[in-house]
Amino acid sequence: MTETDASELTGADAIARVKELVEDIDFTMLTTRDDAGNLVGRPMSTRQMDENGDIWFFVLDDSKKVDEAQADDEVGLAYLDSSGHRYVSVAGRARVLHDVAKMAELYSPSLDIWFENGLDTPGLALLRVTPVECEFWEPRHGKLVTAAGMLKALVTRDTPDDTMRHGRVSC
Repeated sequence: MTETDASELTGADAIARVKELVEDIDFTMLTTRDDAGNLVGRPMSTRQMDENGDIWFFVLDDSKKVDEAQADDEVGLAYLDSSGHRYVSVAGRARVLHDVAKMAELYSPSLDIWFENGLDTPGLALLRVTPVECEFWEPRHGKLVTAAGMLKALVTRDTPDDTMRHGRVSC
């Protein structure tokens, strides 16, 4: 692990903040490797980051993302809230599960857009991503103060100081 700044969040505080950010931002880009070894990303809606730190998504068994995650379980998740200047990066291991109780817990009617028959959709499954490394960046002092700091840095051609809070945790 790299040297940390005294104001950087680590450990339990960082994990708690990652959970808040992941569940608030919701959409992520899930990155897998295809058969040729290329990185391939697609948007996914996060259903939950549970008490163990696992991040859950609904998928279909016959999708490319499932094939790719089963061939190489190392995946990446990239969350972005551009208006709030909040970012989360998760490196993790993916596993496809068919846990009926967990599906019932996480399913909501809003998912019917993608899964026409709801929980009865043929091939419906869960993708569980277990984080290995997580990092996040967010404004330290709110959007206005951060914007002012960046504007000052632009005018003075200096590096913005004290504008972003960073957290890192190895899971």
